[in-house]
Amino acid sequence: MELRQLEYFVAVAEEASFTRAAARVRVAQPGVSAQVRRLEREVGEDLFDRAGRTVRLTPVGETFLPYARAALEAVDGARGAVDEHRGLLRGHVAVGMVVACGLPHVPDLLEAFHAEHPGVAITLSEANSDDLVDGLRTGRLDLALVGLAGDPLVGLESRVIIDEPLVAAVREDHALARRASIGLRALCDHALVSMPPGTGVRAALEDGCAAAGVTPRVAFEAGDPGVVAQLAGRGLAVAVLPASVARAAPEGLQAIEVTRPRLRSRMELAWRADGPASPAARALVDRVRRTHGADHADADAEAAGRAA
Repeated sequence: MELRQLEYFVAVAEEASFTRAAARVRVAQPGVSAQVRRLEREVGEDLFDRAGRTVRLTPVGETFLPYARAALEAVDGARGAVDEHRGLLRGHVAVGMVVACGLPHVPDLLEAFHAEHPGVAITLSEANSDDLVDGLRTGRLDLALVGLAGDPLVGLESRVIIDEPLVAAVREDHALARRASIGLRALCDHALVSMPPGTGVRAALEDGCAAAGVTPRVAFEAGDPGVVAQLAGRGLAVAVLPASVARAAPEGLQAIEVTRPRLRSRMELAWRADGPASPAARALVDRVRRTHGADHADADAEAAGRAA
């Protein structure tokens, strides 16, 4: 059993495709397929179900996957420990952030980290918060900026970057524009435009509606908060947005406080509570711990509005 076989197996499992896995590990697809077949012969079982367009793990493959990941992480950790002993930090960190995020925190963090550790390769990807949290828990990501609502996430440690209310946002000629506040039940009588399921804003809206015993009438969804604001600015629906985003929207939206219950959402830098596996990832998390704390949340809310 060779390390490259384990690497190719994990890549195929995570990409659900031999073609995408080959591109990820920079090896021709026949080479990846051949090595995975050799691994399956050595294990004595099929690890993938290749029927259909999507490659899926078999039950044996599901059982085998965490051990393959652990073996690769152990080797990376050993290499990193040797480099650390020599005063070098190399390796790779995988970072994620919510789609269309205008906050400067991640770029600033990565700029500072790269200046301090130029030998570490950094990758950055965008996804909804649910997918980012899954990436942290499975080890695909070392650190992620996620949008959250409600209680802290089990199994993850984090630092709050933004904690602010959600508001209803309408253009100035809308029937609600003269109101200073609106109850959530009354708000749900109107067609809404919101971010999609899997985002912190949507989770906060749905949690609040569940507590109030109402169902939101979401007529439009958009993954970019700027697009949500644009749709409200066209008079198509009432937007549900973080207060800073609504205030900064170029459409000239009127922000209305939502009450009974009030809605809040958070942006947090998160990582696994049991700690990153590699020295490079640990160094990145240590930098977050040094530079971000609970007292940053209120001060950063205004900055978020300027950045949106």
